[in-house]
Amino acid sequence: MGIFIFLTVVVFELVFAFFCIITKSNQQIKRNIIRIAAFVGFVLFTLVTIIQWSLRYYTLAALLFLLAVIGAVSLIGKRKEKKLYSAGHVVLKAIGMTVLIFMFTLPSIIFPQYKAIKPTGKYQVATINYSYTDELRIETYRDTGEARVLNVEMWFPKNADATFPLIVFSHGAFGMKSSNISLYNELASHGYVVCSIDHTYQCLYTKGQDGHTILMDMGYMNEVSAEDSLSDKQQSYEYYQKWMKIRTGDINFVIDHIIIEAKYNDADTVYKLVDKGKIGVMGHSLGGSAALGIGRMRDDVSAIIALESPFMCDIEGVKDGEFVFKDKIYSVPVLNVYSDDGWSLLANRPQYAENYALLSGANATVFNVHISGVGHFNLTDLPLSSPFLARMFNAHKSTIDAEYCIKKINKICLEFFDSYLKREGKFTSGETY
Repeated sequence: MGIFIFLTVVVFELVFAFFCIITKSNQQIKRNIIRIAAFVGFVLFTLVTIIQWSLRYYTLAALLFLLAVIGAVSLIGKRKEKKLYSAGHVVLKAIGMTVLIFMFTLPSIIFPQYKAIKPTGKYQVATINYSYTDELRIETYRDTGEARVLNVEMWFPKNADATFPLIVFSHGAFGMKSSNISLYNELASHGYVVCSIDHTYQCLYTKGQDGHTILMDMGYMNEVSAEDSLSDKQQSYEYYQKWMKIRTGDINFVIDHIIIEAKYNDADTVYKLVDKGKIGVMGHSLGGSAALGIGRMRDDVSAIIALESPFMCDIEGVKDGEFVFKDKIYSVPVLNVYSDDGWSLLANRPQYAENYALLSGANATVFNVHISGVGHFNLTDLPLSSPFLARMFNAHKSTIDAEYCIKKINKICLEFFDSYLKREGKFTSGETY
């Protein structure tokens, strides 16, 4: 819709500039009327939901409102044109308005309207947000001595009277808890309680129940940007240890908190739906690495899904210029999902050495799936919410449809969790799609 609005403005400005040049007039009265009509049209399109009102349209709405007010004041005051007609002035005004509209429609161009993927399960899905405070941990990214606070969102079957497996999700390095909403909805619609965590100071931003917004820590951002396992493995190892300690601490705390809440008779509805004996953990990129670490730490976790993630928690140190990995079989059923980006790194990136070793199929409960034709961020919802950013971050264009890819990932993840958390069939997913 943003692109449509911008192109409409470009065409209009060209036509109106040509009209002004032909009539040798600035046509200020008509311009004022058009300004008012543009704002009224925007409001009407919003009311009938052709334009789906959201943050992406705030700046454009403000600009159209301002132009409409200027136009109305000019018409009411019956102001005469202050500037004499000039073809050059008309052309410059058209160019200026085009640039201005482009700037104010940019949010809707980068984050276009899109149709959410409809869940396929029998349950309607409800959501709820919480802010949890871990009184046993001091916030790493601040020197105030305050306890660490985590904001989470949960997706769960609506109006259900049974208990369901719990899935905890950890986002990528610069992600947010909303990174894979289509997947959360799909799982919840099939009878799962999904809890996605905003890792405070490690997510783009997070907003708590009190309305307070916390942005990503710049030091952490610089660490992720600077990390290079090919040139400095010792530095990479230290970063991995730091990030994983925070991430796994967050996940462990959230799981424990939910389990405790589920024991109370007066707990919120969502906690009463949790089957405390059936827990899965999953994540994307850095979050998937943390999920893999949780699989080593907890006996009550029965399934792990890593969306393109190295086994960072399994790296025990650096010796003779190489990472040293745990020499112990991974005992929890795990599904590793890769895009073309990750698949191409398995044999030549040292942090993926364990992933590469697990391609052999020697471990019967380790599964590897390669989604061909897509990039790293196609394993999230970003290609739906912002095709432009997804292509930029992937550094290439995907060759398969974003919605098809997401549906395929959702289906694979659902089948895996159904197999190991609900014991519904045997997971036999193929290696490449």
